[in-house]
Amino acid sequence: MAGKYTNTNRSTFAADVEAWVRESEEVMLNVVKASINDAVVMSQKPRGQGGKMPVDTGFLRSTGLGSLNGWPSGPDERPGNGPFAWDGESVTTTLANMEIGDTFYFGWTAVYALRQETYNGFMESTQQHWQNIVNVNIGKLKR
Repeated sequence: MAGKYTNTNRSTFAADVEAWVRESEEVMLNVVKASINDAVVMSQKPRGQGGKMPVDTGFLRSTGLGSLNGWPSGPDERPGNGPFAWDGESVTTTLANMEIGDTFYFGWTAVYALRQETYNGFMESTQQHWQNIVNVNIGKLKR
């Protein structure tokens, strides 16, 4: 039984496989980026909007930063009374630069972030939804 590819067109087969691998990697990276973004947004959602993030002055939330291949750094003490705002720009910019093989980090630099996470579970509850977040983003690609 003869296949689609013969000895004379092996380079075509190799090129087809290489193109498929590149396309698959791009799709996987897009799913990862979208899922990370959705997880960050979920973990940053204020209690008053149905999330678990406590917001008084907004400082804790405003210190949420993303980075690649190392922990983010930023202010750990309040420079005033606020209000403070989080716009997610560090996450958007970082995800735009993310490539296969990179490790994405997200964290809060406020000195009291761990204590608030322990009490409120804004990141832990997001982690419990990770598979669902990924499944939703895979479903978006299938449409």
